[in-house]
Amino acid sequence: MRPLDGTAALITGSVRGLGLAAAHRLAAAGCNLVLNGFDEGRDIAALRREIEHRHGVRTTYDDADLRRPEQIERMVSAGLAAFGSIDIVVNNAVVRHTSPVESFGVSEWDDGIAVNLSAAFHTIRLTVPGMKQRGWGRIINVSSIYGLRGAANRVNYVTTKTALIGLTRAVALETVTHGITCNAICPGTTETPVHEATVLASMAKGLSREESEKQLLAGKQPTGKLISADDVAALIVFLCGPESGSITGSILPVDGGWSSS
Repeated sequence: MRPLDGTAALITGSVRGLGLAAAHRLAAAGCNLVLNGFDEGRDIAALRREIEHRHGVRTTYDDADLRRPEQIERMVSAGLAAFGSIDIVVNNAVVRHTSPVESFGVSEWDDGIAVNLSAAFHTIRLTVPGMKQRGWGRIINVSSIYGLRGAANRVNYVTTKTALIGLTRAVALETVTHGITCNAICPGTTETPVHEATVLASMAKGLSREESEKQLLAGKQPTGKLISADDVAALIVFLCGPESGSITGSILPVDGGWSSS
């Protein structure tokens, strides 16, 4: 069964990591895709062919710089031109900067606000009118465990991921009578290229994978294991499906028990 046949999804930051996992899962459910993101060395044309061949859907790609609202507008317009509608938005793109607050760069602060938060506002404001007109839509904002808990030297990341939760609640209430849902998911430390590099570096020093993951996650995820990107992507697909129409404004951790510890 392909419960999302005929729909189109825009996923920011979708050429690697969690965004790519979500792209494959949504395509398997029948979604056509607007892909976006940067990955040096990635053959985007080959990636599109792989998704289209494996899942029997259509894709487009836009390299919109999410710090620039006019490029986000271009990306949304191109998606609408390609598919006639954008029914699902997954705001996944993220940048990370780490520094104590007193030395946090102004440009890094502005960069994080633009990509992690303002870009989500822009994709939502540009796609909600069409969703309202069709009487159906799904918006998923990818927050983080750090939207629920604080952390040192991550002032921008914690701020933007917390603000995404506020955006989610506000949009959910504005759209609740229009057949639209808006939810946020809060992954813990997930299987992504960034975290995989950390694990591999520890393994190169003689630790096993299990020991390396436990070291990375010490004091965080009680499971001691990285969160599967595919598990997070499966939740995204569920929140877009026909059984989730009464779930809106929800903040859903996928964190191996971290937020409960």
